[in-house]
Amino acid sequence: MNDAAPAHTTAPRRARLRAPELVGKGGWLNTGGKDLTLAALRGRIVILDFWTFCCINCLHVLDELRELEEKHRDTVVIIGVHSPKFVHEAEHAAVVDAVERYEVHHPVLDDPELATWKQYAVRAWPTLVVIDPEGYIVAQHAGEGHAHAIARLVDELEAEHEAKGTLRRGDGPYVAPEPVATDLRFPGKALLLPSGNLLVSDSTRHQLVELGPDGESVVRRIGSGERGFGPDAFSEPQGLALLPDGSVVVADTVNHALRRFDPATGTVETVAGTGRQWWQGSPTSGPALEVDLSSPWDVAWWQGKVWIAMAGVHQLWTWDPETGTVAVSAGTTSEGLHDGPAPEAWLAQPSGLAAAGDRLWIADSENSALRYVEPEGGGGDGYAVRTAVGTGLFDFGHRDGDAAQALLQHPLGVTALPDGSVAVCDTYNHALRRFDPATGQVSTLATDLREPSDAVLVGEDIVVVESARHRLTRLRLPEEAVRVDAVAHRTQRAATEVAPGTLRLDVVFQAPTGQKLDTRYGPSTRLLVSSTPPELLVGGEGTGTDLFRELALNPEVTEGVLHVSAMAASCDDDPANEYPACHVHQQDWGVPVTVTADGATRLPLVLAGMDA
Repeated sequence: MNDAAPAHTTAPRRARLRAPELVGKGGWLNTGGKDLTLAALRGRIVILDFWTFCCINCLHVLDELRELEEKHRDTVVIIGVHSPKFVHEAEHAAVVDAVERYEVHHPVLDDPELATWKQYAVRAWPTLVVIDPEGYIVAQHAGEGHAHAIARLVDELEAEHEAKGTLRRGDGPYVAPEPVATDLRFPGKALLLPSGNLLVSDSTRHQLVELGPDGESVVRRIGSGERGFGPDAFSEPQGLALLPDGSVVVADTVNHALRRFDPATGTVETVAGTGRQWWQGSPTSGPALEVDLSSPWDVAWWQGKVWIAMAGVHQLWTWDPETGTVAVSAGTTSEGLHDGPAPEAWLAQPSGLAAAGDRLWIADSENSALRYVEPEGGGGDGYAVRTAVGTGLFDFGHRDGDAAQALLQHPLGVTALPDGSVAVCDTYNHALRRFDPATGQVSTLATDLREPSDAVLVGEDIVVVESARHRLTRLRLPEEAVRVDAVAHRTQRAATEVAPGTLRLDVVFQAPTGQKLDTRYGPSTRLLVSSTPPELLVGGEGTGTDLFRELALNPEVTEGVLHVSAMAASCDDDPANEYPACHVHQQDWGVPVTVTADGATRLPLVLAGMDA
């Protein structure tokens, strides 16, 4: 840490910067076929949401914006700028699917070449940019937790521009697409019931659907079909696990909760979570109904507990039905790939689980990795996290062969097979893959699946959830692998050129109007810095409480990625209020850098506000 004054926390609010026009090769969605321009939206407050559909934080922001979108629909136009990370996300049809899957009810610009992303100098998913009615950028926010700040800013902008006569009210440009009739709509996970029927999480319709043994005949639907958190409602449910008593635990993802469904009675009850999203500083263990969760994506019964793929915070948690408690069991909340003792391991959006003997397999989606948890041994009760396939956040593709060089692309599901191997739903490769621990080899079992997200064994067959084809597909497990051409990719983002030696890192944060940094219980900010490779930094890594840092770059390493995680908590600035409302703002950045002689000596990352 250095003692430089943190002037970045009080950056001017209204720098006059004209917003660049919106361009994207993929064109517009949710506009009835019309192209939109910022020029035509003069008089409206425009909020650009730079997102990509693989990103759990982006999905959180979509939910955060729903209330603001409804309240200010006559003055505010939200525009999603879809900016892909993975190759699959650059496919227009996949963006169309994602817009429906996640119920995006505003215009979306498909920008597969990141043209608008570059124009706005965006560095992270998600990023929100606020444009005033005169076409000027007035704020930028990276990460989650900014909806309250943007709501305050919108109120200010409405009042200011109403007084100036520059605010134009009216209907927005959103045009809903025509609904399509199918029995399932973007199903997520499936489970074989003792009856022989199949239970499926029908995620976009906020229901569970019980199908007959044929995987097609609808036996019954569980849930009203409307997004909610009551005894007859879910919100984008995903994972399903059968408990020893015959009931089913459901990962009710957007409700940030676990629900228990009794197939015999048809009743649904909440067993873990409060319905609120977990934030840094919240309890990480305790009575299950009193602890917040964050986007539980899958569940599995293993070692006498329900293990939870907590995608929203890059961790594994456990729920113990005997004691009625939950606790973190693996991961630090840092996003990345790091093996070792479970409390120290890094995960990246774990989205699929499968129990197999002394291993719990994990589809670690953002790492494009297959990983597992196993007991550490030595007579203790600890666990370790290991990696079978995958190298980290930036490398992905479709390559079979030795696991050390094999590649996946954003897998969402994993299934234990009878011979000790595992099947992986390699979602963005539209394939079913296989890893054999005995040989260390990866092969392809089937291709031409459409975003497979889970698979379940039924006799000698494997039933795959083809999420983007809205169906279950039954396959006979093949004896021979399918031959595919090897493809390797790297996340394509322009590297930031930085100068060798000392690099000043500034995380820009400005508390919303009427709020201040919350220092009642100590520092209200946190900054964590690391790098890939670790040798890139010879000083400045680690955790601190200031939002600025002097980083020392290794002169012998010319390129790499800086991993920056920042958090700031702000509360209402009203001395008369004994219980002020408080909000947490947080974001993780992975910034590719190239060290060059004439590179920058300062790296600003905007968490909230404008960089002066």
